[in-house]
Amino acid sequence: MEMSIRIVKSQEKKTKPREDSLGFGKIFTDHMFVMDYNPDKGWHDPRVVPYGKIECDPSTMVFHYGQAIFEGMKAYLNDKGEPVLFRPMENIKRLNMSARRVCIPEFDEDQLLKGLKVLLDIERDWIPKAEGTSLYIRPFIIATDSCLGVNPSKTYKLMIILSPVGAYYAEGIKPIKIYVTEEYVRASKGGVGHIKTAGNYAASLYAAKEASDKGYTQVLWLDSKHHKYVEEVGTMNIFFKIDGKLITPPLEGSILPGITRASVIELASDMGISIEERPISIQEVYDAHSEGRLEEVFGTGTAAVISPVGTLCWRDNVIEVNNGQMGDLSRKIYDTITGIQYGKLEDKWGWIQRI
Repeated sequence: MEMSIRIVKSQEKKTKPREDSLGFGKIFTDHMFVMDYNPDKGWHDPRVVPYGKIECDPSTMVFHYGQAIFEGMKAYLNDKGEPVLFRPMENIKRLNMSARRVCIPEFDEDQLLKGLKVLLDIERDWIPKAEGTSLYIRPFIIATDSCLGVNPSKTYKLMIILSPVGAYYAEGIKPIKIYVTEEYVRASKGGVGHIKTAGNYAASLYAAKEASDKGYTQVLWLDSKHHKYVEEVGTMNIFFKIDGKLITPPLEGSILPGITRASVIELASDMGISIEERPISIQEVYDAHSEGRLEEVFGTGTAAVISPVGTLCWRDNVIEVNNGQMGDLSRKIYDTITGIQYGKLEDKWGWIQRI
């Protein structure tokens, strides 16, 4: 059923930051979208209200049992100055997929897209104009029952907050250094590695800190059973270009089905690049490097789009990929996706939605 969206405008507008000092996820806009759930009304009272704190009882279930899911997406200004979204329904569908897995009631996807667009229309002046900048969008849902009991909450709150963010590569794209961990795992098949639930990210922090202490940017996760097959790098999907083919781990329940990942597969296929979604061991990667067949390695995700990997460290064996430089295919895919996002290239896939 169509729901009307209540709007309460903020009486005090924030001073917008300089676009050369945005950073990532530290500044928030004037308004947010909120919607509530209870068993009697279902999802109800969609509204745009002033950005502000939410009051919770100390026993609120999200704090104790982790019923929390989220998404990450962006709004951009295209070359005509129009605000646009990149494949928003894919993120919204994935949020519902996450909801199902942790027993959160599903929402109407079209209604949520409508609410997001209303919020963005109100906050369109917050979308930065400088090259490479964007407005980061964080939809999330939390359990709100006040109860200490291990069972699904009966009430929930869905919110969308917005944050203007700077260019991910403010000083140009620099390949990152990756540390391969065999001691820790990100997720197991049958678990929740394929959804965006808060606990996944809490579980990744220690290994990420350990990698950082060793001088590496991100962790490359291996599978939980054999500790040999590549899964993800940091919070990104990962691709290897070997012998001209693009190889990426398959989606088998422990890997997040990334929107950028799917876009890369479609683009590479359109470019005539052979794609293989299959298990790939870290040993195979190192063997391909020693034989001169490993051409490129890159991560994919909303924040960076493409993050080239220049160095890998596994069992203290450090290798350099493509002489530590960004590869031609990585660059071409990055330029194509960002070109579509900012309206510089034709969107023949229908990925862009105007607000």
